Amino acid sequence: MKRCEWPKGELDIEYHDNEWGKPLHDDDKFFEFLVLDTMQAGLSWSTILKKRESMRLAFDNFDAKKISKYKEDKIEALMQNPEIIRNRLKINALVTNAKAFLAIKKEFGTFDKFIWSFVDGKPIINHFDDISQVPATSPISDTMSKELKKRNFKFVGSTICYAFMQATGMVNDHMTWCERR
Repeated sequence: MKRCEWPKGELDIEYHDNEWGKPLHDDDKFFEFLVLDTMQAGLSWSTILKKRESMRLAFDNFDAKKISKYKEDKIEALMQNPEIIRNRLKINALVTNAKAFLAIKKEFGTFDKFIWSFVDGKPIINHFDDISQVPATSPISDTMSKELKKRNFKFVGSTICYAFMQATGMVNDHMTWCERR
């Protein structure tokens, strides 16, 4: 199969072939990707994929309601878990982001309705032939980052927002020749 050049290992390939760039409309999965992209800051996506199942267990199946209620004792327990990314700032951000995520759901009915408004409800389909053409940010990810920060989200810079858009299919950056495009 011809696929984008970036997936190297088995988990990368599985993720590329079955998730990356596919339009998502499930609030629970949106929150999962917010968690994963927050944890990914400064690390490789391969590292996150390797720890994904451990993080799923540690973070109550990425349940925003449960995470929003984490107290210091839970955070301390997470900091002792060698199977996850043990960064106190990121773990604290997950609690803050869970609260902000739930506030958006309350305001808009769904996070899906809010987040897809940045792309007018339809995916942006890019036409790149080489990975060097894929940007790290875009004017839309800049806007999304500013809006999320205004709503108290942490670790949501423009680069993280662009990766989130790719992960959730808001933008399709599969190469023009990739069979998963």
